[in-house]
Amino acid sequence: MAIPVVTVEAMRTWEEATWSAGVQPQSVIDEVGRRIADRVLSLAPPGSWVLFLAGRGNNGNDARAAVHALDSIPTEERAGRSWQLVSVTDPETDGLAIVDALQRRPAWIVDGLFGIGLNRALSDPWNRLIDRINLSHRPVLAVDIPSGLDAKTGTAPGSVVQAAITLTIGAPKAGLLTPGAAAVVGRLEVARDVGLIGVPATDRLVWVESDDFADFPPPRVVDVNKGDFGHLRILAGSLGYHGAAVLAGWGALRARPGLITLETLPEVYGAVASQMQQVMVRPLAAGTGSGELPEPARATAWLFGPGLPSGTARVHCEKKFLEAWISAPAPVVVDASSLDWLPPTAMGSATTRVVTPHPGEAARLLKCSVHDVEHNRSDALRRISQRFGNCWVVLKGHQTLVGRSAGTMSINSSGDPGLAQGGSGDVLAGFIAGLLAQPTLQSEVEKVLRFAVWRHGRAAEELSSATRSWSIADLVRVL
Repeated sequence: MAIPVVTVEAMRTWEEATWSAGVQPQSVIDEVGRRIADRVLSLAPPGSWVLFLAGRGNNGNDARAAVHALDSIPTEERAGRSWQLVSVTDPETDGLAIVDALQRRPAWIVDGLFGIGLNRALSDPWNRLIDRINLSHRPVLAVDIPSGLDAKTGTAPGSVVQAAITLTIGAPKAGLLTPGAAAVVGRLEVARDVGLIGVPATDRLVWVESDDFADFPPPRVVDVNKGDFGHLRILAGSLGYHGAAVLAGWGALRARPGLITLETLPEVYGAVASQMQQVMVRPLAAGTGSGELPEPARATAWLFGPGLPSGTARVHCEKKFLEAWISAPAPVVVDASSLDWLPPTAMGSATTRVVTPHPGEAARLLKCSVHDVEHNRSDALRRISQRFGNCWVVLKGHQTLVGRSAGTMSINSSGDPGLAQGGSGDVLAGFIAGLLAQPTLQSEVEKVLRFAVWRHGRAAEELSSATRSWSIADLVRVL
């Protein structure tokens, strides 16, 4: 089940309800400590040592519990790892021990100085201490929230620990997901099920993780044929952009629809067709002459956009697009240049329409700046959906959003900076469309979109864990 994003106030209420239900706070702290210890062991290589910084509050207690959990590990199972705990009550006096420890260049620093209760500006000594931590350029695992960050607003009037990973407790805090917080939060992970009672429900914003996709897509039964899994039609590719069509076709193949027909402009037909085996590739005819190929069978989904042309060559493509967008009973996925062709048309509730803009394309759709989109991504998604007939929106970028003009919106937890390459969006569009072409999945559009985005990001993570040098062709292979 997706995890609700909570405010600081909701987190406090959740904790108090847990204590009222008879759960002992120390039992939760101990479990959090075990989770931190497990993550440290997964991060720190054998033979390395880790520096734990513990403040006076509950974050400090969590860090101390983690050290206690590590201390309980038999020496022969530690693989030569060691750790040091520095409890910090006075940043000037205790800071000397931290400076000395930093000179030993720990493999990781665990930040347990301040938690979500911080609602004031830090004093200059604390700011100087945090600056020293940041200037050490050692990777930091922040407990719950990077010290110095306001969990309500995602801002800070002073210095903030710059984390490589933030392991937040129970559920994501809203302040961690603001655009300004991303640079200090790093990779956001959630330690869920730490002994608190059931998470409070919300219908606004949820955090999506791998557990949400157990047995999805569902296993295929044995007595099936390709006709049971749909026929995707893709219109993509033009001179100079034939690679976008190829990548979209590859992405669609990874979803395993029954059939895929890719139509592209005649001048790039050879370049596209030579890189496709399973996909049926056709030159997109602009007229109705006798030399045209017959129309393919009825599509169970459409994808428009990757590498499609502008100028005079665009006219026929746009005509086909508008026919499908307005009247096709099958799902229609719109990406890249075709986003500029969207009509502000209301659609019936039974139709599935999906748009997949990146922030620059979203800004064009809303006639605003990219800064405006990134400043409030949730609002941008809602407005795009409203403007274009309550369509589904996949707003790409760091922590991709999936949602519509109303109802639950999801935040994707997977992904890697390596996705910032040309072509990654084409693969995602093809993967989404390939899933939606399958009749057995069309009743679960929201889950399909969440899964596609999560799996795309997870493939990038798997690649980056193995090498720092990978391409979009590698992404398709792992996907």
